[in-house]
Amino acid sequence: MKLLEIAQIYTDLVNADNEIPENEYRAKDVIAMLRTKYHNILMEQMQIEGIEFIDRFDAARIAFELVKKEDIHTLIIS
Repeated sequence: MKLLEIAQIYTDLVNADNEIPENEYRAKDVIAMLRTKYHNILMEQMQIEGIEFIDRFDAARIAFELVKKEDIHTLIIS
């Protein structure tokens, strides 16, 4: 999977988590699990591609910048 694809999935998961009501515990748990998984994949791919980041927060910031730069939006929550 390409870095941009991973960043897209990760940012979609973060955005989805923000849209889920706090009382939807199961949904938030599932999203959190997937978000963690893709965040780890994201950081591994960034290291492979030689993209430097300070910590996990910096990696997340870079992911959002990549997606914004490419203007990619795929997840629609209804």
